[in-house]
Formats: sequence, C-alpha cells, structure tokens
Amino acid sequence: MSCIKDLLEKMRLEIEGQLKERLNSLSGVFLRAYLPQTWIIETEEEVVTFHVDQDGNASVNPKRAGIPDVTIRSEHAVVSTALKTRDQSKVPQGKLKVISHTSKGRVTFSFLRGRLGF
Repeated sequence: MSCIKDLLEKMRLEIEGQLKERLNSLSGVFLRAYLPQTWIIETEEEVVTFHVDQDGNASVNPKRAGIPDVTIRSEHAVVSTALKTRDQSKVPQGKLKVISHTSKGRVTFSFLRGRLGF
C-alpha cells in the first residue's frame, strides 16, 4: 500500500509551484535559508521521504532516504486523513509524534503544520 506516498505525490507539484514562485520573489532570500528540507513520514503501513532541494524542486521517495530535518510518526489513519483533508478538525484523534532534527525543520514544520492538516 502506498497511500501516504500517493497523497504526497499529489501535493508535490502544488508545493513545488508555490515554493518556486516565492523563491523568485523578495522573500526568496529568507526562504532559501530553510532549504533543503527532508521530512520522513512513518506509519505502521509505510515510510515515505518528502524532500525539497535548494531550488524548490520537490520529490517523494517510497522509503527512508537522506538525513531528515523532521520525522513525523503516527497512525496511518491520522496521517492519511490529515493529508487528504488538510483540515485539523477532521483528523482522527491519535498520537502524532513530530521530531525536529534541525532548527530549520522545527521552524518549517511550525509554519506548514496547519496547511498540511496536522
């Protein structure tokens, strides 16, 4: 099963487009300080790596890859509902463990948490 991978793949182009647009604006100088980013999302059913490089190119890898800035661990239902709806009020109660391995990962997760449904 690759539910989380597929959901992230659907979001990838949207995130990449928005990020590249911002990187080409005045705020791009500030944003570049937080790139690259590697996030690992783990559930009992799958592990997926979401990576954004220095130029804003996003990729999804169906396994653990690279050194993470953030690791998100939770039940599959919690993560999949969050990514499907992007609405925190619709996410089932469950343990969500977020580990920030870097300060740039912590800041980025705090900023994007609501947009991702967490």
